Amino acid sequence: MSNHDAVVPHEDYGFFGPDSVAWKVFRYPTTLSVGFQRTVVTEMYEPFLLASVNDTGAVSKRPSLRYDRTLQYMATVVFHDSRSVLKASDILVKIHSKITGTEPISGLRYDANDPEAQLWIHLTAWHSVLYTYEKFGPGKLTPAEEDQYWAECARAAQFQTIDPDTVPRSREQMRAYYARMRPILAATEATQQHVDQLLDSASTLLPDSPMLWPVAKVTQAVFRKATIATLPGWMRKMGGVQQSPATDAVVTVAMRAMFRLLAQSVAAQRFVVRMASPLSVPVVDPILCEVPPENAVVWSPEQARAHYGVETPVAQYARIRAARDTKAMPEHAAPDGSQPLLAFG
Repeated sequence: MSNHDAVVPHEDYGFFGPDSVAWKVFRYPTTLSVGFQRTVVTEMYEPFLLASVNDTGAVSKRPSLRYDRTLQYMATVVFHDSRSVLKASDILVKIHSKITGTEPISGLRYDANDPEAQLWIHLTAWHSVLYTYEKFGPGKLTPAEEDQYWAECARAAQFQTIDPDTVPRSREQMRAYYARMRPILAATEATQQHVDQLLDSASTLLPDSPMLWPVAKVTQAVFRKATIATLPGWMRKMGGVQQSPATDAVVTVAMRAMFRLLAQSVAAQRFVVRMASPLSVPVVDPILCEVPPENAVVWSPEQARAHYGVETPVAQYARIRAARDTKAMPEHAAPDGSQPLLAFG
């Protein structure tokens, strides 16, 4: 029996499938490494999101666990079957409903389910994944592929509390979104601490073993420099991270060569997934191994919700807010990051 025979197929193709550009981009080995690292670093510049991360302590206390579970969710939305995506979406909104507090600079309340906060998280992920695919991978998509990619980004947004009409549908609209957000972004001491820690998160890809310490340190240093090479100058300055153009150029060439080799080996890619995110293995394995699902069907979000009788995250969030406003919902302490975000089964 081959290793592929042990891979459990998904129920269906979920919401994208093998003809999607999302599968083409997200399955490239840049995604679960420097693409994701760029995502979490960029997220920290939004003050309200930073406040929620800082209050829960998920990054500082349990970086490996948060890394694993966040990757699991991102992989689930793109690669898993429709039932699992809807379940993950439901659980995520419920967990975020417990994460509220006060942003210390403005004194305003933050809410992890706020549509604008969720939009920032979603777009930094899809933009970072595409950007690192282009910079360290095969290069730019065709105009038609790019249009499809941003349309699929809007489809994926429907599994969070985001208004799909607010999602950019092109590179130009994405630039306009960043231009709108830039005056809102900030970097406090806490921002810089989190950015510095997250830039070193690649060391979590390897088991905690004294024998692997030198490899972990080299991996950490290379991925740190590669991620910084993708950040615009103003973001580097705000975050207190700098490196020379020469370093940018050298690390870019090295990473392109490394990812080109990695992309040629399914076994190597599966090994990286097992190291980077064990929880993502059953999600990603069927795609890497090209194991077809039980039903070769791609759903639309509307079709799947009608079939399973599931409400949208927007409607779910409206209920949560109404219950909170009427005090029908008890107050919760913010989760500390130890709770299972996604429990499939």
